[in-house]
Amino acid sequence: MSLMNWTDSLSVNIREIDDQHKKLVGILNELHDAMKAGQGAKMTGNVLTELIKYVGTHFATEEKYFAQYAYPDTVKHKAEHDDLTKKALDLQKQFQDGKPVLTVELLNFLKNWLTNHIMGTDKKYSPYLNSKGLV
Repeated sequence: MSLMNWTDSLSVNIREIDDQHKKLVGILNELHDAMKAGQGAKMTGNVLTELIKYVGTHFATEEKYFAQYAYPDTVKHKAEHDDLTKKALDLQKQFQDGKPVLTVELLNFLKNWLTNHIMGTDKKYSPYLNSKGLV
């Protein structure tokens, strides 16, 4: 059973971004599955690396559209992106320094952030970008 399932309620009605959000949900579920199989600690480093890389790609996509369509809340939205990136890099550093990065805490952090970010912050840009023809 997955930790987080993609549902239409998470859609921002922009196909490219929805596909990227689905990929992020997949990364989260990958870590969850590894944890259930007793491999969470082994997978943490790989998942953090994949997450940081993919989040950078995803955030760049959103920010490209914000610039292209002059999204009025760009600064606030980008600040949330920067905050998640910093937290993920901090977790990665802790892991690389040999400090325990509890996968349960990581899972909860990622699930809560992803759900809250999509349902709150991302849903705010959806009508604006859709009105500009982005679907």
